Amino acid sequence: MNVHDTDQPGDAVRLDSVRKVFGEGAASVAALDGITIGFPRGSFTAVMGPSGSGKSTFLHCAAGLEQPTSGSVVLDGQELTELGEKSLTVLRRERIGFIFQAFNLLPALTVEQNVMLPLQLAGLRPDSARITELIRGVGLSDRADHRPGELSGGQQQRVAVARALITDPAVIFADEPTGALDTRTAAEVLALLRHSAQSAGQTIVMVTHDPVAASYAQQVVFLADGQLVGDLRRPTPDAVAARMTQLAEWSERQRARQAQPVTGGRY
Repeated sequence: MNVHDTDQPGDAVRLDSVRKVFGEGAASVAALDGITIGFPRGSFTAVMGPSGSGKSTFLHCAAGLEQPTSGSVVLDGQELTELGEKSLTVLRRERIGFIFQAFNLLPALTVEQNVMLPLQLAGLRPDSARITELIRGVGLSDRADHRPGELSGGQQQRVAVARALITDPAVIFADEPTGALDTRTAAEVLALLRHSAQSAGQTIVMVTHDPVAASYAQQVVFLADGQLVGDLRRPTPDAVAARMTQLAEWSERQRARQAQPVTGGRY
């Protein structure tokens, strides 16, 4: 499946003409400038771009954490820009999974308790068989009663993956999920995410700066200056790195051009 720019009923999340502007007047900056993209159900997509390209703003708007200045975001059939904050909170809790670089586990809770927390917050009855299955799936059956402080960084991130999956969300948004992990552990976590997309039909949108991490996705989409500037299907680390080098050089040239003083001329 490929990220596409035409409307498809199979999209788990879709952005149409999304703009996000920070500031006002001459000081305003368009972090996103007319983004249109859809992510099919069961797809695993990496989002990359140079520093300041709009990656974090993209993820925040797609997940309903920030309201776009204009445009439409539809997630699991719900138009996010039409929802109030209370309804957005419920939707994020029940239909969206989050995985962060910092794990964000509660230190006083065990692995099992951290995994079931989203269900409890949503007022749902935990399914003990499902929790056991997920903990086994991330390779932590022998750590279910341990607290985060007793786990390695990689084990903590596995707990975060299981926690993100427990509500069977429409989309999992991962923000630099392997940024704090060593190479081997990162590979294990990324393989878990890829397996979730391939076997469970989970939709995953991952922001990353790492070409190796991006190569685990089915495809990579590239942002530069708040705009989509291309994609790469069946990515390899070398191909992703080459594209990122090109984008970084292009962005530098653009900024240098914009910084040049405007000289007067004859009229």
